[in-house]
Amino acid sequence: MDQKKSVRDVQDKILEVMKFIDSVCRTNGIVYYIMGGTALGAIRHGGFIPWDDDLDIFMTPQEYKKFKVAMEKEANPKFMLQEWRTVEKYLEYAKVRKNGTTFIEDSFKDRKDLHQGIYVDIMILHKVPESNFIQKLVYYESKFVTLYALSQRNWKPKSKGQAMVLNLLKLLPCQLIAKMCYRRIYKYDDRKVNFKYCYWITPAKFRSGLFDKSFFESPVDIPFEDTVLYGSKHIKEYLEYRYGNYMKLPSEEQQRAAVHAMIFDTENDYTEYIV
Repeated sequence: MDQKKSVRDVQDKILEVMKFIDSVCRTNGIVYYIMGGTALGAIRHGGFIPWDDDLDIFMTPQEYKKFKVAMEKEANPKFMLQEWRTVEKYLEYAKVRKNGTTFIEDSFKDRKDLHQGIYVDIMILHKVPESNFIQKLVYYESKFVTLYALSQRNWKPKSKGQAMVLNLLKLLPCQLIAKMCYRRIYKYDDRKVNFKYCYWITPAKFRSGLFDKSFFESPVDIPFEDTVLYGSKHIKEYLEYRYGNYMKLPSEEQQRAAVHAMIFDTENDYTEYIV
């Protein structure tokens, strides 16, 4: 099967999920923002980055709570909300998945208990005080949570340093430490003034995960494929801050690395592949 056609098929299903999310949000007055590679694709390609097979959005904790309630009320049998921290050994962020599809990533290939349909990621956008000390504290706590989450799903370290840290984690009471870290990560989300936004529960470095609040003050419609999605009013400034020269295409090797799925199927349920 032609790989480009296959990625396009997955993108079409992802867009179907995103259109559902967008409808729920607009109906219930919920704000989200396309972010990362999704925002980049919207501006540089008018939709998906051609070789990418995911779609990411930001929600604040307050908006996510509203979204969770709206999803429960909607009860659409085609989609399910997979919440972070409610699935064993899955700690990072929420996903809306499409039932009856397959999107199996290598690190989850043996997880019979985990829904593995095609999805959209919902990243939680937090607030942090303008204090550099507290920002660095939240940054390192976020990195601990990220590494712990990776260690839970048999992630293979890419360096000796990462391997050493993963081995160290086996000696620590990681669940307890992660709970303590999350308490601080969520601690400042009710702030009204003197804050920045942050998202570090990813490989993002300190600066690239710390955002001026003007980036996420009010959403506007951003064209994306055959629809519009909510994005930052200052999306180009956000992309320049996040990526620098965001219009420059990556190398072919980087393009290949953007594919997340080990197995995908747009028509059949993931349970047919996990034995």
